Amino acid sequence: MSGGPPCMPAPVCLIENAEEGLRTVESALDILRGIQQPVVVVAVVGLYRTGKSYLMNRLAGQQSGFALGSTIESKTKGIWMWCVPHPSKPGHTLLLLDTEGLGDVNKGDSKNDAWIFCLAVLLSSTLVYNSRGTIDNQALEKLHYVTELTENIRIKSAGARDEDGDEEDSNFVRFFPDFVWAVRDFTLERKIDDCDVSEDEYLDFALQLKKGTSKKIDDYNRPRRCIRNFFPTRKCFTFEFPTSAKNMRNLDSMAEADLCPDFLSVANRFCSYVFGESRVKTVQGGHKVTGRRFSHLVKIYVDTINSGSVPCLENAVVAMAEIENKSAVNLGFQLYEQGMGDLSKTFPTDLGTVSAEHHRFDAMARQEFLKRSFKDEGGKYMTQLMEKVSQLYKQLLTLNMEASEKLCRKLLSVLYAPMAASIQQGSYAKAGGYEIYCRDRDIMVAKYQQHDKKGMKGEKVLEKFLQEKNAEAKSILKADKTLTESEKKMAEACELARVQEQKAKAEEQRSQDLQRATEDERRSQEERVRRLKEKMEEEKKLLQEELDRALDSKLKEQKEMMEKGFNDQVEIMGQEIKELKKEKKQNQEDKPWSFQKIVMSIAKIGSEVLSTFLRKMF
Repeated sequence: MSGGPPCMPAPVCLIENAEEGLRTVESALDILRGIQQPVVVVAVVGLYRTGKSYLMNRLAGQQSGFALGSTIESKTKGIWMWCVPHPSKPGHTLLLLDTEGLGDVNKGDSKNDAWIFCLAVLLSSTLVYNSRGTIDNQALEKLHYVTELTENIRIKSAGARDEDGDEEDSNFVRFFPDFVWAVRDFTLERKIDDCDVSEDEYLDFALQLKKGTSKKIDDYNRPRRCIRNFFPTRKCFTFEFPTSAKNMRNLDSMAEADLCPDFLSVANRFCSYVFGESRVKTVQGGHKVTGRRFSHLVKIYVDTINSGSVPCLENAVVAMAEIENKSAVNLGFQLYEQGMGDLSKTFPTDLGTVSAEHHRFDAMARQEFLKRSFKDEGGKYMTQLMEKVSQLYKQLLTLNMEASEKLCRKLLSVLYAPMAASIQQGSYAKAGGYEIYCRDRDIMVAKYQQHDKKGMKGEKVLEKFLQEKNAEAKSILKADKTLTESEKKMAEACELARVQEQKAKAEEQRSQDLQRATEDERRSQEERVRRLKEKMEEEKKLLQEELDRALDSKLKEQKEMMEKGFNDQVEIMGQEIKELKKEKKQNQEDKPWSFQKIVMSIAKIGSEVLSTFLRKMF
C-alpha cells in the first residue's frame, strides 16, 4: 500500500550505542520518513539473554531476524527496528523495537540501561517486559527501571510543571503504553490458595500492595505501584520452555513441529493479543503518529538525552508539531504554486478561470496541510499557508492583468496600423473622410472584440485607446468639408457617447469581475472555516479518547484499591479522577473566542486579496 513500510528482509539498528552515548542511525530514520501510515509500535525490554528477540520475530511473522544468540553474551545492542505491514489492520504499519538487554555484566553502565528502558516506554504503544522464571519480589526488584521513570521522564516543560512532582506522575497513564509481562520458562502451577488462576490474575496477585508505612514496605510497593499507576492496561503471558535445554541454542532454526505445543499455544495467543489490542502510537493530545512523525520523536528524544536533559513529552510534541506543521505549510504551498504556475503559462486569461483555479488549488493546498498538520494552536501555521498563497495569488493577479494589458495594447496597435498609415497618407483628409474614418475604426473595434484571449483588461484598454484617439477623430471631423456645423456638433456628441459607452462596458466588466471574485472568496471562506472546524473537532475527539482511556484506567484501579482497603490510595486516586473529569469537561466545551480569532485572521487575508484585486482593476 502507498505510504506503507518498504520491504525489510531483516531488522535494522535505529539507535546505537556509541562511545559518546546513544546515537540515531540516519538510514533507519530515512526508512521511517517514508512511512505515511499510522504506526503500531511494540517494544520489548528485559534482562539480557531472556529470549526477547524470539518474541519479536514471531510478531514479524518470521522465524529469524532479530538476533537470538546462543551464548551468555548479549546480542542486541542499542535499539533495533523492523517495520512490517500490520497483519490485521490494513493501512497500518507494525513497528517492532527490540532493545538491548538490561543488566549486561559486560556493559557496566546502569544509566544506559535506564535510558534504553525510558526510550522503549516513550516510543511504544505496547511495552512487552520479558523475564524468566516467576513474577516474584526478585523479578520486580530487577524491574527497578520503572521506578526511575519519574526521574527520567517529564510530561510538562520546566516552565509549565507543577511544583508537586507527584501530580505530574499521576498523568503518566495518559501517555504511557499498554503493559504486557511475558514470563518465559515458567514451570510453576498457577495456583493461589489452591485455586487455579488465569495469567492476568497471577500478575495482579504479584502486583498486590502491602499495607503499612515502613521503608521496607514502601520499597516493596514502589515498583508495583508504578506498574499499576503508570500503564493504562496490564496483560500477562506465561510461557513454558519451548524445547529442551540442549536445543535452545538452535531455537531460530527449529521447525514449529519440534517446539513444545503448549509453548506454541501461548506464543500464538501472545501474537493474537498484540495484533488485536495494540493501539496506534499517539502523543500528547491523542494525535496519531505516522512513521514520519515517529522519526522526529526518536531524534528529539535521543538528542535530548545526549544533551544531558530529561526527555519531556510536552516539549517533544511541540518540537514535532513545529517540524510537521512547517513541512505541511511548505507542501501545501508547493501544491498551490505548481498548479497556479502551470496556469500562469496561459496568461492572459479571464478572471473566471483564474479565480476558479485559485480556489481549486487553494482547497488542495489546505487539504494537504490539514492532512499533515496537528496541534496548530491558534491556527498559526494555517494562517502562514494562507498568507503565502494569498501573496502569490496577488502577484499572479498582477501578472495576469499586466499580460492582458500588454496583449490588448499590442492587438490594438496591430489592428490600428492600417488606419495610422491612412492618416499619414492623408486618406481621411478629404470630403467624406470622417465617415471613412468611422467605418474603418468600427471595423477595427469589431475585430478587437472578436479576439477571445484579451483577458481581464480588454474593455479597460479599449476605453483608454478610444479616449486617446478622441482628439484624432475630432481633427478629421473638423477637416471634413462635406459636413455642416450642425452635423459636426452631432458627430462630436456621438464621439463622446461612444467613449462613454465603452467606459460603461469597462465598468460593467469590472463590476462583474469584482462580484465574481467576492462570491468565490465567500465560498472559499466558508469552506476554510468548515474544514478548520472539522480539524478542531477531530483534535478535540482525539484528546477526549486520551482522557477517557486514562479515566477508565484510574477508575478500575480505584475500585481495586477500595476492595483491598487501601483508603489512602483511594483518596489520592479520587483527586486524580476529579482532575481528569474536569479536564474532560473543559475539552467538551466549545472555545468560541479561539475559533473566532482564527476565522477573523482568515477573513482578513481574504479581504486583502480583494483589495489588491480592486486596486489593479481600477
